[in-house]
Amino acid sequence: MSSTLCFVIVGRNDCPLYDAELGTAPRRDEAAHLHQFIVHAAIDIVQDAVWATNNMYLKAVDKFNDLLVSVYVTAAQTKLLLLHDARNEDGIKNFFQEVHELYIKVLMNPLHVPGSKIISTVFDARVRALAKRHL
Repeated sequence: MSSTLCFVIVGRNDCPLYDAELGTAPRRDEAAHLHQFIVHAAIDIVQDAVWATNNMYLKAVDKFNDLLVSVYVTAAQTKLLLLHDARNEDGIKNFFQEVHELYIKVLMNPLHVPGSKIISTVFDARVRALAKRHL
């Protein structure tokens, strides 16, 4: 069974900091662009949903055909967005919490400039490992 997973970290000013296609579905360029479009289109909905709740995990905030966009917002208003096609609320929540911890470790690195793209291969490998474990 193949799954569609697209994960994006968006900074405070809506600039993308990290993105990855994590699913097992065959990769096609047009699908990757569609996934990014769906995720970025959901950012406006996220900004409205943040003010309606105190929770960091906002669950599924948007839907496109059979794809859902789940969101986790940090205290610094950094948004972690996951486009997925399967319902696994506990796994998604755990994935977001552990990626948030990884993201904090990246921010604590004195050589990382806050607000810049995350290009660390170690971060990428750990995010992919978390996706395999939780999603």
